[in-house]
Amino acid sequence: MMERLEKQMEFILEVDKVKKIVRQTYLSDASRKENDAEHSWHLALMAVLLKEYSNEDVDLAKVIPMVLIHDLVEIDAGDTYAYDEAGAKTKQERETKAADRIFGLLPDDQGTWFRELWEEFEAYETAEAKFAHVLDNAQPLFLNDASNGRSWAEHGVHKSQIYKRNEHTSEGSREIWEYMKKLVDKHIQLGHVIDD
Repeated sequence: MMERLEKQMEFILEVDKVKKIVRQTYLSDASRKENDAEHSWHLALMAVLLKEYSNEDVDLAKVIPMVLIHDLVEIDAGDTYAYDEAGAKTKQERETKAADRIFGLLPDDQGTWFRELWEEFEAYETAEAKFAHVLDNAQPLFLNDASNGRSWAEHGVHKSQIYKRNEHTSEGSREIWEYMKKLVDKHIQLGHVIDD
């Protein structure tokens, strides 16, 4: 039992590093950029609150741990900005290597469970993975809206980039995707998103 607990504690301390992974999305008050831990916590809360908008019935006992661990690989792989085309080319390789190391710290049963959840999220095939992706894509968009489009304006983001990133979002939630589109249109009018 002590060896198991020691592995779990090693993992717990290792993933504390996710608090230092700074994202490109600002907090709602635009005072600073959020980190991966804050992002993952926000997604878990959103999963509970917005479950009713999932196109299919989803198991929160799967969605919540899925969103809590989905970015742990960024401890080694770093955060790849949503619209970074160059970074996207090596993202899968970097993140898979990170998953091997980070989930490998856990006892075998828990490491396998987390790895399978992460792979399910990445595969984007199950109802839970689709809903988790809705949350992962919607949360930064909601924060961009609240922070007056700050990150979009700083990066010169185009409507086509947002739509490409969200090309499957309606598969997880039609209602949330419709709401997101209204926010994008609002920020095109405000000049924070480039129409194309």
